[in-house]
This record gives sequence, C-alpha cells and structure tokens, in this order.
Amino acid sequence: MLKIKEVEIREPLIVAPMAGISNEAFRELCFEFGAGLVYTEMVSDKAIYYRNARTMEMLKIGNEHHPVSMQLFGSDVNTMIYAAQVLDRETNCDLIDINMGCPVNKVVKTGAGSAMMKDEDHAVEIVKEVVKHVSKPVTVKMRLGWDLQHMNYLSLAKKLENAGVSLIALHARTRSQMYEGHSDWSHIRVLKKELSIPVFGNGDVKSMEDYQHMIDETGCDAVMIARALVGNPFLLKQIDDHLHGTESKTYDDSDKLDYCLIHAKKLIGLYGEKNALSQMRGLAPHYLTGMYGAASYKARLNQIRTYDDLETVIGEYRSFLIQKKESL
Repeated sequence: MLKIKEVEIREPLIVAPMAGISNEAFRELCFEFGAGLVYTEMVSDKAIYYRNARTMEMLKIGNEHHPVSMQLFGSDVNTMIYAAQVLDRETNCDLIDINMGCPVNKVVKTGAGSAMMKDEDHAVEIVKEVVKHVSKPVTVKMRLGWDLQHMNYLSLAKKLENAGVSLIALHARTRSQMYEGHSDWSHIRVLKKELSIPVFGNGDVKSMEDYQHMIDETGCDAVMIARALVGNPFLLKQIDDHLHGTESKTYDDSDKLDYCLIHAKKLIGLYGEKNALSQMRGLAPHYLTGMYGAASYKARLNQIRTYDDLETVIGEYRSFLIQKKESL
C-alpha cells in the first residue's frame, strides 16, 4: 500500500484528471472497477476565488469513494493560495494537485498548466506558498517540458520536492507534443531514480500489458491512466485482477452496453437529464468503440437528447448484435 503522507492508496492504479469527464459519476465507476486514486477534472483558481457557481458545484465530493485528488490550475500566487485553502477547508478531497501539464491554449495563455514549467522560480514559489497554507498533501502533475529543446522536468521536480510536494505525476510528453506521438517512459525512470517522493507514470497506457511494462521499465510507484478509460472502465478491473493474481472477468459487448446506460443513470442522478445527456453524447459512443457494425449507431448516439433516446439506440444496437450472432 502506498501512502502520501496520511493518505492511503490501496492500489497503484490511478485515474488521471480529464476535463468534462472526471465528475463524480465517472469517479464512482472507476472506484467500482478497482482504482486506487481518482483525480477530479481540473478547476480554476480564479473561478474558486470568485465563487463561480458551476465551479463550486464541481468541488462536491461524496463520502463513499476515496481517496480523491482535486486538481487546481492557475498562475497567480495569491489566488492559488486562496483556492487551495478552499479545497483544503471546504471540500472532501484528500489531495490537492497543482496542474503543470495541461497543454491547451486557453490554459497556457494565462501562464497556467504547461506554461508554468517555463518559469521554474515562479512555479516553485506558488507550490511553496500553497504547501505552507494548507494541511492536505500537495502534489504536482507535469510534462517533460515545453518542447524537446526545453525538457526541464528533472530540475523543476527536484525544486518542487524541496518545496514540500508529496508526489509528482509525470506525463512523458512535452507540451508541444500535445497528445500526439509517443510518450517516452525513460524519463519516468530517470525521475523515479532521482526523487525520494513517490512518482506516478503517465502516458500511453492502454492495456494491462502496457501497465505492467510501465511498472517494469520505470519502477514508478503507480501508473496513471486517462483516455483509455473513457467508455472502458473495465480496463481497471483487468489490471486490478492482474495485480491480485486472480482470473479477470471478460466484459463482452452486452456488458459494455449495460454500463453505458448505468453511466448515464449516474449522471442523471447528479445533474438532471438534460445536462447528463449532453455529456453522454460525447461519452456513449466510446462504449461502442471496436464493436461490430457500430459506426451508424455511434453517429446516432451523438444526437441523443433524452435517456429514452439513449436507451432506444442501445436497445436497437443490442438487437442488431444478437441477430448478427444468430446468423453466423
């Protein structure tokens, strides 16, 4: 069992933060399938500072499933301190993570996300002040650097460790790579050897075999998975069973369709049908990825407006699969 200060992480299986996805419904599914720690989607320091209603709603974390890391992004020392104190004192999160990895323009143009790595002194100042003003463990998720010519992850990580960070998660790509190309796990191995705090590896883990390869190649304390889990939380169970040496259940097409509906119901319970189905238009097609003859049904799922719409499309696709199987 891994401990981040007093926070116990039962499995070295971590779910990364994903914007528009890592809400309470998704987190609940991830814990159900064996995750040891799940991150929230990132929240803005400025939005917390101004008590934006939607953002404050995102800070709600239930009592049933833990530990949860809440990820914060920003670049102003004072508002980052204020926002971190809100997370520390007013939310049920277990860890406070500072985002130094997000590559999207609307984040980096404010000096936050990956852009923080361009000014090590400023990044360290923010972290040092946040650590000083909160009681919960503070962690950082970063990339290798801004681009291949400026890969400063190691020097920055050492400074962050000295500033009081309790763990670093490294996405082994640069900002300029965005999500393209291949992550270079050799840098995760370097970071693990150089730091005394835990290191999480992140990047291109899409299967149980990938998970084990990252552990073997890098020696990281835990593996963080992101996009491969969208529409496929079953991967967590396969890895968890592997970790415990138990035979893993095979999730067939019918199971995937069932969990698409379960995911939708969880979202409806949290956000109401309209908002939930708005999210499911982007999520539901992922549950059909790789399944036979799914293209036209995935297109229809992009148009759903109600739970009945979703249930109808899933039901018709299920019937299509049964008929195909019977004809073979």
